[in-house]
Amino acid sequence: MKKNMDTAIRSYREQIWQLAEPLLEAEGMELIHVECLRAKSRWLVRIYMDKEGGVTIDDCAEISNQLGDILDVHDIPPGPYTMEVSSPGLDRPLTRDKDFLKYRGKQVRVTSSEKLDGVKNFRGTLADFTEENGRKFLAVEMAGKIHRIPKDLVVKANLEYES
Repeated sequence: MKKNMDTAIRSYREQIWQLAEPLLEAEGMELIHVECLRAKSRWLVRIYMDKEGGVTIDDCAEISNQLGDILDVHDIPPGPYTMEVSSPGLDRPLTRDKDFLKYRGKQVRVTSSEKLDGVKNFRGTLADFTEENGRKFLAVEMAGKIHRIPKDLVVKANLEYES
């Protein structure tokens, strides 16, 4: 049952991404991340977006209204849902290849699905993002050591706020 729900959630997330991305691009914004979660009585849809100069509350309200209408027409996710639209914040999620390329040299937190060199949680500098033999790797420097993390094992990656 859980596997079926995980598959459904992944499918809804992808469909929401496909519907949201052109809307945001038309409004001069970039879609950063989509979350789709199932709560007891309703769905929770989170949209993270960004634009040059930053996202305003008015931007969030406008996208929420427009995207809400689009999701309602497509009945995605099915049934009642709550939508949250916001900027990615200082600890923005890193999910796309271009995110990892853009933020090389920055402090990151990365969690992998399995231990690599005895570690699952990495906090350090994103040294590089490469592709070798069709597989993509993050190189994270921690305490002077480079850890190569296969992107397909990354559960979560975020920028680390630097004060």
